[in-house]
Amino acid sequence: MKAIFIAYNQAFNQEIVELLEGFGQRGYTVWEEVGGRGSVDGEPHLGNHAWPTQNHALLSVLEDSLVPRVMDALRETDIANPLLGLRAYVLPVEQVL
Repeated sequence: MKAIFIAYNQAFNQEIVELLEGFGQRGYTVWEEVGGRGSVDGEPHLGNHAWPTQNHALLSVLEDSLVPRVMDALRETDIANPLLGLRAYVLPVEQVL
C-alpha cells in the first residue's frame, strides 16, 4: 500500500475529494487551514492579512495499483488549474491498523 499526501489551495477541496472518490477511494484525512509557500512560484498561503489564502492537506492510503492513475489525474488537475498550487507525494505504508 501507498499513502498520497496532497497539499492544495483550500478553494479546490471539493475537486480533490471528488477526484479520489472517482477512483473509488473513500478514506482520507484532511487538515484545514494549512499555511505554506511553494518552492517554484506562486504566492504564499499563510492565512494572514498580507497573504490571506490558505491550503488544505489530505492524506489517503491506496492500493499500489491505483497510485499511478490517481497521480496522473492529479497532474491533469494541476495543469488545468495553475492557481491550485497542488503538490502530491507518494509515501510507502509499512503497516495499517
